[in-house]
Amino acid sequence: MLRFLPLKLGRLYRCLKLLFVVGLFVILLMNTHNLFASFQKNELTDRRFINLNKCPACFGTSWCRKFMNGQISFETWGRLRFLDVFNVKNVFFAQYGEPREGTRRIVLKRLGSNQELTDIDQKICKRATGRPRCDLIQAMYKTEFARLNGDVRLLTPDVVEGWSDLVHCPSQRLLDRIVRRYAETKDSGSFLLKNLKDTERMQLLMTLAFNPEPLVLQSFPSDEGWPFAKYLGACGRMVAVNYVGEELWSFFNAPWEKRVDLAKQLMDIAEQLTNNDFDFALYLLDVSFDNFAVGPRDGKVIVVDAENVVVADKRLIKQNKPENYDVWYESKFEECDKEACLSFSKDMLCSRVTVDHNYYAICQNLLSRYATWRGSSGGLLHDPPPHIAKDGQLEALLDECANPKKRYGRFQAAKELREYLTQLSGTTR
Repeated sequence: MLRFLPLKLGRLYRCLKLLFVVGLFVILLMNTHNLFASFQKNELTDRRFINLNKCPACFGTSWCRKFMNGQISFETWGRLRFLDVFNVKNVFFAQYGEPREGTRRIVLKRLGSNQELTDIDQKICKRATGRPRCDLIQAMYKTEFARLNGDVRLLTPDVVEGWSDLVHCPSQRLLDRIVRRYAETKDSGSFLLKNLKDTERMQLLMTLAFNPEPLVLQSFPSDEGWPFAKYLGACGRMVAVNYVGEELWSFFNAPWEKRVDLAKQLMDIAEQLTNNDFDFALYLLDVSFDNFAVGPRDGKVIVVDAENVVVADKRLIKQNKPENYDVWYESKFEECDKEACLSFSKDMLCSRVTVDHNYYAICQNLLSRYATWRGSSGGLLHDPPPHIAKDGQLEALLDECANPKKRYGRFQAAKELREYLTQLSGTTR
């Protein structure tokens, strides 16, 4: 009886697929009028659609002229609003055109689901009036986002600590960097908060509180070698970033040589974000196949979702010397029945100089046999060639990196794994 199970599951899958196609066709018929209207109108020139009307309770205005001029337009399927029900994360692909540079692909983000954006409005209203609904623009001027007026010279840690992952444990050096590199002002380059306009200051603080991803991309830009997507600009609550390429998941069954190269790059990212010349440790709290993408030309791996990143200032930790600050911190492995699970303590990440969290996150959620995503398991390095599987070294290093058996074993395993993957990359070319 069991031998018929795969056949029945296959039939069920085909039936569900057929029902989905039929349902989609019915929806198309019901929305025929809206369908034609969607292709004729560029909604990205609509102030209300991009929530420009909610500024300064928004993420910026630096790209508004490009939006309003019609230089940005959704790609074909992105124009169909009834499909938004499937786009929970509110991430859209679009075309951006410049007269001299031609047209290129970009990614637009609302930086939250519709419910999360509604929650932002309600939180602003509650902070200002104690009620969930109000005049949003007037409310912004009654929140702490506006109380930091032009007389305040610096954005200080005591004001914003804990607002989001980016500033879970901020240093003055980090905050100066964020203000100095803020891209939504014409006069960037100064770390003095008073040099920002009132609206710019409120937009900066709101972004810092509700979704700091744009500030991560601006403070640690790709132009300087950081492994993040390039920030382009914002208008209202629509943020534009550079299109990197297909998501990492698309390469799950790529040829072995390609997967080895991608795995090596992922471990290099873990190392760069942990140890760098700037003494900022950037810890990735959300690591999954969807949060990385691969460039189509250079094959470079890039982090494309940087909302949940804790930044620890190692110089400040060494200066303040909290308890056990110089004791190496090992992230604890925990098995769970969900995808992309991680176990971590933000406070520990912020109080130790030497931390293995990034190695742990990459190994457990992307590379090792513990990695599960969309019903598949085995990690990016699944099914190695027979001679590598027989050798056993790769499997041993991946296991020790994800679930170490020795004290400080992950640190050593990560180092050896990077060297081993480098060796494999050289021999497979």
